[in-house]
Amino acid sequence: MIRAMAQREITQKADLLDLRGRLANPGWARDLVLRYDRRAIRASPLRIKEWDYYCILTDEFGAAFTIADNSYMGLVSASILDFTQPWEITTSVMTPFPMGKLNMPSSSAEGDVRFRNKRVKMAFTLNNRRRRISVDFADFSGGKSLSGEISMVMPEPLDTMVIATPFAEDPQAFYYNQKINCMPAGGRLSFGQDEFVFEEGKAWAVLDWGRGVWTRTNTWYWGSASGAVDGVPFGLNIGYGFGDTSAASENMVFYANKCHKLDQVVFNIPPDSFTKPWVFTSNDGRFEMDFVPVIDRYAKMNAVVISSVQHQVFGRFTGRVVLDDGRILEIRDLMGFAEKVSNTW
Repeated sequence: MIRAMAQREITQKADLLDLRGRLANPGWARDLVLRYDRRAIRASPLRIKEWDYYCILTDEFGAAFTIADNSYMGLVSASILDFTQPWEITTSVMTPFPMGKLNMPSSSAEGDVRFRNKRVKMAFTLNNRRRRISVDFADFSGGKSLSGEISMVMPEPLDTMVIATPFAEDPQAFYYNQKINCMPAGGRLSFGQDEFVFEEGKAWAVLDWGRGVWTRTNTWYWGSASGAVDGVPFGLNIGYGFGDTSAASENMVFYANKCHKLDQVVFNIPPDSFTKPWVFTSNDGRFEMDFVPVIDRYAKMNAVVISSVQHQVFGRFTGRVVLDDGRILEIRDLMGFAEKVSNTW
């Protein structure tokens, strides 16, 4: 039996880091109440990691976009996925030593993120509560370009998952992360002669907004899905393995744009294949889910100083969750993803 954790909620606005560059207030929150300031970091500038990742899914297809400033390496990436065939294409462009020059905003609530070189133009812009992704990616795959726009509206009010996590082995390392689920999305992407049309009501987006200083070697598990249950917006965020989570986990479900905090969730992944059905279990019985994979977006890199093994598996969640008031929701074939990622970088 997995023991229950404290689940310490942060409600008061404060600085994320103290004067020594250490995480001052570990725990979870419903919004970015802790203020992130890159200038307050005392660790080596080469270890700072800042990223925005969007994933937009329908029952039939999806797309994902990343702009990241990892100090010694910048990363711009796009993915398109077809769940009916199935197939996926991911193309990434890396740049050396951006060291903060991408000007990633200090909050998800303001500022734009832009990247442009001879091959790719990508922008994440924010106007009031409407977020917009625009992309023009030459030679995305097979000589064909990827281009288009997708916009998302953030309902108001909207609870999000925010976690501030330290690392026990390094007091100046931290992980500050927000997941914004259940954003209705609309737009279109063109890939050569193919067109992907995202319709609001059928397409849902999540933003993974993160800032931090990581330890060199780490493994994490993360799962996410957004959609509707009987016409009511529903989403989930589950994960563990990254940092010292004794103050709080990042496990949470969303219903009618309100969060319901969970304790511990375990990913039971078949040891011989990521594409066989998974099972998710919880220590309090509030999250019990089966997961049927459709696509394993697998990537492996082994360079001189960095290595990475990633299995981001897209598939369908079916099971039950228990809300804070004891109500039980039955979930059936909700499209989302679950991943295991191991990095040395």
